[in-house]
Amino acid sequence: MMELPWIANGRALIGISEVKGSKHNPEIVQMWKDIKRGGIKDDETPWCAAFVGAMLERAGIRSTRFESAKSYLDWGIPMSVPAYGCVAVFTREGGGHVGFVVGQTESGSLLILGGNQDDAVNIKAFKKDRVSGYRWHSSFGPVPKAMLPIGSAQLSKSEA
Repeated sequence: MMELPWIANGRALIGISEVKGSKHNPEIVQMWKDIKRGGIKDDETPWCAAFVGAMLERAGIRSTRFESAKSYLDWGIPMSVPAYGCVAVFTREGGGHVGFVVGQTESGSLLILGGNQDDAVNIKAFKKDRVSGYRWHSSFGPVPKAMLPIGSAQLSKSEA
């Protein structure tokens, strides 16, 4: 099976992270440009929505082009259950978080490919009780009903 283009784009960036101090990771700064928010020129501004948006834009799919994770609650088609490759929006203290569903743990937590997860691109586990919504875009094709693959990851502790 061929990998979904937006997921392949994101997996290719696993391991990139913020640069501490006055320098900034050029890949993260490029994500802001990709979503038409080129006025943001740092890697300290919460960038989870920039990551999701940039991966979509690079796959030829229009993102929300906004820096808010919660902006994805109005994007695409709502889903009642998660599916591989969908966008998941989460609540967190002080705001929201957004990433792509790529699986689930044996205990049922979602495996999320995202940016600004402990200041890096990685796959982390998120409890489902934090989900605000799942979204699918019509250009992805029909809304899938497939089961999520089982995997493992550390539980996310920081998305800000």
